[in-house]
Amino acid sequence: MTFTPFELLEWQGRLGATATHSLADSGCRPIRLRDLVDSEQSLNRLLDSELSYPPTCGTTRLRALIAQWHAGSADHASEVIVTAGAAEANTVAVETLIRPGDHVVTMSPGYRQVWGAARNQGAVVEEFPLDPQRGWRPDIPALADMVRPDTRAISVTNPNNPAGIILTDEEMDAIVSIADRVGAWILSDEVHRGTELRTEAVSPTFRGRYDRVVCVGSLSKAFGMPGLRLGWLITPPVLAPRLRQRHEYTTVSAAGPAMALAELALAPATRTRLLDRYRGFLRESWTHMHQWVASHDQLLSVVPPQATSLAFVRYHLDELTSTEVAEALHARGGVLVAPGAHFGTEHHLRFTYGQEPAHLLAALEKTSHILKELSA
Repeated sequence: MTFTPFELLEWQGRLGATATHSLADSGCRPIRLRDLVDSEQSLNRLLDSELSYPPTCGTTRLRALIAQWHAGSADHASEVIVTAGAAEANTVAVETLIRPGDHVVTMSPGYRQVWGAARNQGAVVEEFPLDPQRGWRPDIPALADMVRPDTRAISVTNPNNPAGIILTDEEMDAIVSIADRVGAWILSDEVHRGTELRTEAVSPTFRGRYDRVVCVGSLSKAFGMPGLRLGWLITPPVLAPRLRQRHEYTTVSAAGPAMALAELALAPATRTRLLDRYRGFLRESWTHMHQWVASHDQLLSVVPPQATSLAFVRYHLDELTSTEVAEALHARGGVLVAPGAHFGTEHHLRFTYGQEPAHLLAALEKTSHILKELSA
């Protein structure tokens, strides 16, 4: 069986070290430890933590805090498995659910970890489209036609990476209805919940809408803590033992110090402060990004995202592939962005705009010069 590499991460790993202006990651202005450990009490709590083996599925307090944040009630703590980032969570979920020959449907454009991991499990993977002509709304009829009796799972990213849309309740209910028709699982990557641009309401979750849903979350995006490498699965109780068994083979547990810091971050008052911080940065940075795209109206266009720090920008140089354009930006200007091909959609580039304004504007200025050269 041919192995499918993770093209996006290969791209970032190969070119990231030589980029002067990196707009390729999916996060935004990570916090510093002093932003989180902001009292003598919290500092002493960390310093008094033992560096022993932590509980396999996470500390009791952390699982309760995650359940409260993601599932609406600490009563669901037993359904939480703490992982080494969302990357492990997605990998464990695919290895648990997907068997060789299964049919899997993934969202396109979308973050392609599940797409590649399912192929590496021997699954047949098809993609249901988001429609750019309708603001990247999901094509529900296309999904309904695609799902078949042997469909094992439907994979979604909500909020979407890279397009930044948030599924409506009606769209989510329609996806659930389609999955229920054949008994398919829904694997919902929800790591960008909390990054909303136009509302203070947190994006809806698939958790609780259907009895065959596995949700994935992390502290990497809205909480500004990607270096902590802490994520989670929220799973129906019937699936929890199988997920835990594979988690034990993969990492045994997330790191104890990471769990201790996560407990601080997810305490309700701190959680609110961190989410407000992130949304403030995003809204400021989006203004710059949107103005820049608008200033190139013959060359660039974008559907404004509803969430995330990501702008999935359409360029109107159709003779050039997205990889060719992205390679030119890196080679000529040291600007690193992600090609749309890495998300299943050509003639787009994914920009991470949630940077310090000076850094963002410098990168965009370089990008303007190179795009004009390519269009000449």
